[in-house]
Amino acid sequence: MNLKNKVVIITGAGSGIGAATAKLFGTHGAIVVVSDIHLENALNTASQIVAAGGKAEAIQTDVTQFDAVGALISKTVATYGQLDVMVNNAGIGGKQQLKTAEHTHDDWHNVIAVNQTGVFYCMKVALQQMTAQGHGNIVNVASLAGLKASGNNLSYSASKYAVVGMTKSAALEYGRKKIRINAVCPGFTNSALLNQLLASSPTIEEKIKHMIPMGRFGEADEIAEAICWLASDSSKFVTGQTITLDGGTSL
Repeated sequence: MNLKNKVVIITGAGSGIGAATAKLFGTHGAIVVVSDIHLENALNTASQIVAAGGKAEAIQTDVTQFDAVGALISKTVATYGQLDVMVNNAGIGGKQQLKTAEHTHDDWHNVIAVNQTGVFYCMKVALQQMTAQGHGNIVNVASLAGLKASGNNLSYSASKYAVVGMTKSAALEYGRKKIRINAVCPGFTNSALLNQLLASSPTIEEKIKHMIPMGRFGEADEIAEAICWLASDSSKFVTGQTITLDGGTSL
């Protein structure tokens, strides 16, 4: 994968899949802008990339704020001259696992704000820049929960279905502009979000692994590999697609 000197923004890159993706881009020679709502986490990821010989900087960003997203992309372009890749990874889950009728208003509004509206804001501003410069690549992090039913998880599922839809709609609109837009749909992947789910019941880990043909959870590094591939010219005829990385769970 040739990613050398590509200017890449990754949201939610202070931990989990975002951090793993940022570090992998760094090893491939990309210039990585590590964005996260928690500045300390972003600085930690960026420092690890630099320590390994890569190029990175950290920018604190709340993706639910349109002006903050605009500032993130404007600063990146002002510093590096362009934006080659936008990875929309920032995401949260609901605090409670409840059926639809009991789903809380707070979980609905908070999850939709980050996972759906945040991706819209980032796509909107990034696409304006990419259209102006004549090329670009966007990779959205959706979920298996955006492809199939996910009980007791309404806001998260709704937001991830939306990400899949936005990915496909925008890919259709910008294909002739030399801008590719794809999504990855991870299944159960070791992360803070999965840990939150596992903490809800002492038996849930065994039950979930029983549903996965490969018998294990995914790793953030495995999702990062797919993201980097989609961002590279190795996938140059791929757009509007969802790559499912779930160990066979959807089967």
